[in-house]
Amino acid sequence: MSTLEKIFAEKLLNVKAIKLQPEQPFTWASGWKSPFYCDNRKTLAFPALRSFVKLELSRIVAEKYPEADAIAGVATGAIAQGALVADALGLPFAYVRSKPKDHGMTNLIEGDLQKGMKVVVIEDLISTGGSSLKAVEALRQHGCEVIGMVASYTYGFPVAEEAFKAANVELTTLTNYEAVVEVALGTGYIKQEHVPMLHEWRANPSEWGK
Repeated sequence: MSTLEKIFAEKLLNVKAIKLQPEQPFTWASGWKSPFYCDNRKTLAFPALRSFVKLELSRIVAEKYPEADAIAGVATGAIAQGALVADALGLPFAYVRSKPKDHGMTNLIEGDLQKGMKVVVIEDLISTGGSSLKAVEALRQHGCEVIGMVASYTYGFPVAEEAFKAANVELTTLTNYEAVVEVALGTGYIKQEHVPMLHEWRANPSEWGK
């Protein structure tokens, strides 16, 4: 586990972006029940933390993908983070909708990406990976080359890891489930008695709580 993963996990916990509600589970868009929720978009409300996320995402893109021609954010959660990264790196920015706009230009991709561009996708959070990889597919169909994805957080579900591997997309994140649980436990944010339940949920999230 890297130092960055622990540092960012602690920052998320400090702004209460991590929620634990085993008695009143959250319901995700996928229909899954979850005792655990990470709302890292909350980082946008805190200027110093927002800058930290911008600089760390930008650093990873610059180091791993110096050949990038453009940045694309996944709507809606990663539009702001993607725009911040593109601005920091002086690159064009676009964002990918979950579905085409139902009026006007009916765009799926908003921006001015050209065919053949090497694009890095910015995402705020990876759960199943479905919406993230749908954006990748839209960019590929547009004629762009997706050279990688950088996200703030991942739950690290096996289904997502398998999906990214199958789609041949390299994913790098600032932090992850393991780091958050370790730091949360060490700081008293969660109790040891919660850990087995959290691991049980993460091992089989589609069936948990049924």
